[in-house]
Amino acid sequence: MNVSVFEKVANYLILGVFGLVILGPISVIVTLAFGPENASVAQEGRVFHWENFPTAWEVARFGQYMLTSVVVAVIVVVVAVLASILAGYALGTMKFRGATPIFYLFLLGIMVPTEAFIVPLYFDLRTVGLTNTVWGVAFPQIAMSIAFGTFWMRTYFRSSSQALIDAAKLDGAGSMRILWQVLVPIGRPAILTLVLLTFMWTWNEFLIPLVMSPNGSVRTAPLGLAFFQGQYTQGTALLAAGAIMVALPVVVLYIFLQRHFIQGMLEGAVRE
Repeated sequence: MNVSVFEKVANYLILGVFGLVILGPISVIVTLAFGPENASVAQEGRVFHWENFPTAWEVARFGQYMLTSVVVAVIVVVVAVLASILAGYALGTMKFRGATPIFYLFLLGIMVPTEAFIVPLYFDLRTVGLTNTVWGVAFPQIAMSIAFGTFWMRTYFRSSSQALIDAAKLDGAGSMRILWQVLVPIGRPAILTLVLLTFMWTWNEFLIPLVMSPNGSVRTAPLGLAFFQGQYTQGTALLAAGAIMVALPVVVLYIFLQRHFIQGMLEGAVRE
């Protein structure tokens, strides 16, 4: 189908407008991050002030917060993705009694907002001594990620080639061998997309670390940035530098996985 010149111009114009809307705030943050911290520094005449980043890193203790975020994110991603693959495989390829109610139970985990269960969950975890611990922050996010991950992987496994599965069974392969040696390798885009989404949601989570660690011993990077903002409301350069450092891990991971991410999203858009 031929596309007219007007449609091409309109498409590029719309994309340009949305690009400016998205890149505009980002450019402001980057400009502030490399700008002078105060008037006395501005008089030095330098264009880029790289020292804002190490200063913000040291003053706000981002090293400790980043390490906590990495530990929590690794735990959540590994456990949630592994459990989602197993649950999605069972619900997507096997027929057993109660499969549909179990799947709807997972969907319920997607629909219920965090604010609805965060308070009773805090008291439950406090009873078993998990508040102010990494596990107290990770466990709720694992449960939330498994709910979506099971839905995501079930969709992939339901659309997998049944002929390929039957051929593997004829060769004597069991369920676990079919999963890990046949379906998982060809489903790498879907799995890596789930990894990226889970990491992004875990890294940016604010409410759960705030509630589950009331004494601040398990403070993640976004939470540390919020407290840093409360302490240095006038230091816009340091705040902007801190915001860039907090967002950088997600951006870097997306850059490395963008090809698989786009492929996984496109496959998910056309599958039933």
